[in-house]
Amino acid sequence: MKKLLLLATALISMSSLKAQTAFDVIQNSPDHNTLEAAVLAAGLDGALGTLDPITVFAPTDAAFDALPAGTVEALLNDIPALTNILLYHVLNGAAVFSTDLTDGQVATMANDADIVVTLNGGVFINGTNQVTAADVVVSNGVLHVINGVLLPPAVEQNTAWDIIENSPDHTILEAAVIAAGLDGALGTLDPITVFAPTDAAFGALPAGTVDALLADIPALTNILLYHVLNGAAVLSTQLSDGQVATMANDADIVVTINDINGGVFINGTNQVTAADIVVSNGVLHVIDGVLLPSSPELQNSIWDVIVASPDHNTLEAVVGLAGLDGALDAEGSYTVFAPTDAAFALVPQPIIDALLADPSGLLTYILTYHVVTSEALSTDLSDGMTITTLSGENVTVTIANGSVFINQAQVTVADIITDNGIVHVIDAVLAPGVIANNVFDIIAGSPDHTILETAIIAAGLQETLEDQFFFTVFAPTDAAFGALPAGTIESLLANPAALTDILLYHVVGDAVASEDLSNGQSVTMLQDDATTITLDMNGAMINNANIVAADLNAFNGFVHVIDAVLLPPTSIEGLNSMAVTAFPNPCRDNITIEGNNNTLDMYNVYNAAGQVVAQGKLNGKFTVVSTDFLSNGLYTLMTEKGFRVNFIKE
Repeated sequence: MKKLLLLATALISMSSLKAQTAFDVIQNSPDHNTLEAAVLAAGLDGALGTLDPITVFAPTDAAFDALPAGTVEALLNDIPALTNILLYHVLNGAAVFSTDLTDGQVATMANDADIVVTLNGGVFINGTNQVTAADVVVSNGVLHVINGVLLPPAVEQNTAWDIIENSPDHTILEAAVIAAGLDGALGTLDPITVFAPTDAAFGALPAGTVDALLADIPALTNILLYHVLNGAAVLSTQLSDGQVATMANDADIVVTINDINGGVFINGTNQVTAADIVVSNGVLHVIDGVLLPSSPELQNSIWDVIVASPDHNTLEAVVGLAGLDGALDAEGSYTVFAPTDAAFALVPQPIIDALLADPSGLLTYILTYHVVTSEALSTDLSDGMTITTLSGENVTVTIANGSVFINQAQVTVADIITDNGIVHVIDAVLAPGVIANNVFDIIAGSPDHTILETAIIAAGLQETLEDQFFFTVFAPTDAAFGALPAGTIESLLANPAALTDILLYHVVGDAVASEDLSNGQSVTMLQDDATTITLDMNGAMINNANIVAADLNAFNGFVHVIDAVLLPPTSIEGLNSMAVTAFPNPCRDNITIEGNNNTLDMYNVYNAAGQVVAQGKLNGKFTVVSTDFLSNGLYTLMTEKGFRVNFIKE
């Protein structure tokens, strides 16, 4: 503005020294190169230099640049259309100064089309084109600089739909309008006002929203019509703070005008970023958010149930953080599996931190894994049923002993009926099977754990370690397995039961970080035996194994790397809880079975192939079993009463 005012002042000063015509001023102005080229192309330079008296509204280069891409080039190749537009900027037969203009004044221009003057804190031509430098006196009249190109109705053929279709920032809106079959309406309704959300606006919606709308044409149409005001072309200068307008879907929008920066907002948060794009059938305003019509108020929604529950404060907080509260409070048909605060408390803090750090990604993905887009009462569920959730992943229903489980989580309260669906309370957080970086992923991705990976797969434990909460795995390295007697690994891989027994002795059914370990702590493994943690100045040990790398954080727990293979305690229990132990293990020439004077039982020793290789009887307190004749490998001693112990011969 300052530059244009200085230009105007300079031009007025120059006019007193040398008589300049309207074309001379345009030709000598650094801000009117496009107008000069257009006038020369149309052969109007002579007219602008000789017609007297004359009033010229002169658009700047910036005004021409604001036209849709390619418009200027197209006009320079269409001289009749170009001439018509240029003459629409010229009033012949009168020199009209800004002080002569009145609000609402109509003037017929040199192409016989009318312009309308608006006085609203400034001088505007046709509503949006402001006079930025007025009353530049020339030898044949007066010139006013304007910040927009005047387009006569007969020339301007761009409809609201044309603008959307040709905009690089409105490809999603274009696709949505076509899908809803509204492209014709946006090209023919007249007059019309359109608020056009950008691609970035659609991209800010929760993941999957656009795809869901494109698959639900009635809902999509309702939202698109909420962006259209039919029957009026409303310029930004005609909007007022607090103004309410009823849109084409019969729902209202509210206009807010921020007095500090002059910003125009629709429904409080959606800002008009480009205003007053005049089209042949009205006006279009670009906005940075998608307008979402409010749903009829529900009396008792799923969201209401969550908010009112004293056991779901964490779920309430994370749903709000992910921006899913509106969906659960709106009309619809949903089933929600709702983890309690106690369920979230079981999730390791590093995992909670990862979820909170990615609300629109990982957190939303986990939460939508708890939502089904249809209603399912507990009586609708059957054992083994799989249900596809809003995340796209399936959950599995298990019914056992009268209880219902969703994956590993038990339904503790069923069938809370709301206005928009069903809530089932569950005692664990559900984790999708496709979540990356589970404990098995860490093992499989480690170059030092190829044998452990192979063993887990052979024992059929991979899916368990991938899909469920929560585990801590003490993971022996390849070197640890390599330290076992020759043939032991092959024997284990040939004996899935013994292999599973040993692997489960490396797994805790909870997420245990190193900071949770204490000296002398007893930890119960999934194999049902307990092992002891030893802490010293050199680090931590579990049984005879050193923890060489701790706290490899997975989504469903932790992995601690150890340098030795853990062997389950070599104790078996006889009748009346008579403890029987075996030592040493591994053994060489013999192994001693220790019991008591009441421990009398026949036993068999089985190799990895399940063949009996030795037999005998436990004879009381101590029984020495010769192993000298056995080859190296894994063996199982089993009594007739069904108790057993695994041992390794080296």
